[in-house]
Amino acid sequence: MLESCLTPDLVVEITLQPVRRHGVDAAILFSDIVVPLKLAGIDLEIQPGVGPVIATPVRTCADADSLGTIEPLALEPITESVHRLVRELGFTPLIGFGGAPFTLASYLIEGGPSQKLPASRAMMRDQPELWDRVLNWCADITEVFIRAQVLAGASAIQIFDSWAGRLTAEEYREFALPYSTRLFGALADLNDRTGQPVPRVHFGVGTGHILTDMYSAGATVMGIGSDTKLSEADSILGGTVPLQGNIPVDVLVQPYSEIESVVRDVIEQGKSAPGHIVNLGHGVPKDTTPEVLTHIVRFVHENS
Repeated sequence: MLESCLTPDLVVEITLQPVRRHGVDAAILFSDIVVPLKLAGIDLEIQPGVGPVIATPVRTCADADSLGTIEPLALEPITESVHRLVRELGFTPLIGFGGAPFTLASYLIEGGPSQKLPASRAMMRDQPELWDRVLNWCADITEVFIRAQVLAGASAIQIFDSWAGRLTAEEYREFALPYSTRLFGALADLNDRTGQPVPRVHFGVGTGHILTDMYSAGATVMGIGSDTKLSEADSILGGTVPLQGNIPVDVLVQPYSEIESVVRDVIEQGKSAPGHIVNLGHGVPKDTTPEVLTHIVRFVHENS
């Protein structure tokens, strides 16, 4: 997986396949939120059925002392991939992305995916200065990673905070929001090829209780997981924020009639927001029949 993310020929082909096959309105760079860790010298691999696994988790000040930076040369596979994709895509926009500092740090501290985040919570509680140091580092390397994508031609960016929903609102404000704000602030000066500010999407799972806080970090669009209705999210955000989402992925195995009913409901709910990017509420399950995705794209184009 990581080798593929750093091989331009593969990045270009994999990124273009959904555009060619399904007729979606934008491409998203084939990559992973842990790629900046790899570029900064962290020993990690993505294990099948597990996810990112860090050989030496960061748990002490000495571990933090060893954290490096991303050298310009390390970014060349990313920028080459984006340059080539922009040429291939023409008027179809390319979305770049990265991970929010909290989620990226959780992998770095836990050593891999974790439901309860015990090591991260222990650091929050017992070593707040170390937590601050690690989270700022995660924000900074992700900023370098995303900035390279936009300067190479990406037209929008999305920040994934996959595990933020596991925090209470109070925990999010203290231990995650300041660092997401740092990241979004560092990216706020970026413009697209037409000179317009690059749209900034912020997405997490199970984040209905912290949507306003996540938006305040500096997003211009909020991605909504399927656990929160779009109409509810629009109300929480005061009807002023464009939304992305949020077809539940479990419907993808249902008959077309059921799928269409759910998608139609999502489209209707999105009409109350000032803008709506129709999307799934989570990633595509690996056993999804591709024809289902093509059908959904066609249905959305015909009904919106």
